[in-house]
Amino acid sequence: MNILVSNDDGILAPGLALLADVCREVASVTVVAPDREQSGTSHSLTLHRPLRPQRRSDGAFQVDGTPTDCVMLALQALMPEQPDFVFSGVNHGPNMGEDVLYSGTVAAAMEAVMLGVPGIGISFAGHDPETLLTYRDSLVRLVRRITCVQPFPAQMLLNINLPPVPASEVQGIKVTSLGSRYFSESLSRMKDPWGREIFWIGGGSITWTGGVTSDHAAIHEGYISVTPLQMDLTNYGLLETVRGWSLEG
Repeated sequence: MNILVSNDDGILAPGLALLADVCREVASVTVVAPDREQSGTSHSLTLHRPLRPQRRSDGAFQVDGTPTDCVMLALQALMPEQPDFVFSGVNHGPNMGEDVLYSGTVAAAMEAVMLGVPGIGISFAGHDPETLLTYRDSLVRLVRRITCVQPFPAQMLLNINLPPVPASEVQGIKVTSLGSRYFSESLSRMKDPWGREIFWIGGGSITWTGGVTSDHAAIHEGYISVTPLQMDLTNYGLLETVRGWSLEG
């Protein structure tokens, strides 16, 4: 079995090293990741300049591009054959609710699915690297179970979030739906050194909503959240409503 490991935190991220180490317990691993942090790049591609993947001394490839670039390059150029699975992460910070639309971690897994390979994104809802390291054995078991699923459902990616507690305190695993989060005061207005007005996106406070089956509810209760996502964003329940708008005249 062959597994591709990528991320959006960059080639030097501790979460990437952990995930690659975990995946080596069950398969041969190739690492292709951005050469710097690419958080929030979503599913973007680098179209206006060439990409230069570089082989590192440890055998991994670093790419001067986005997570999506990395997976596309790996599957179409760098790997001699397609991997059986693509794992993305472990992201430093959660990817729940609408985060999946912005996340480079999730986008890497999504690109894999679009190219015909099962994709799994994994994120840690905390920020302490030492706490993340306690998940090694749990992740080995989880990766082993996932890679044993045959056949793996087509056009589905798994979005996994680990709670911000040591692995010994985890209550279990819950299969969840996406919650919803609202950012307030996340746009800061300031001046550059020349007095010109600039804006910085980030920070602020987050308000979460969602039912008891949502990802953020599971994380809040100390569970590992596993959310199956689909590529088709069509709202089938509104097809007839929109057809009734008589848009042709």
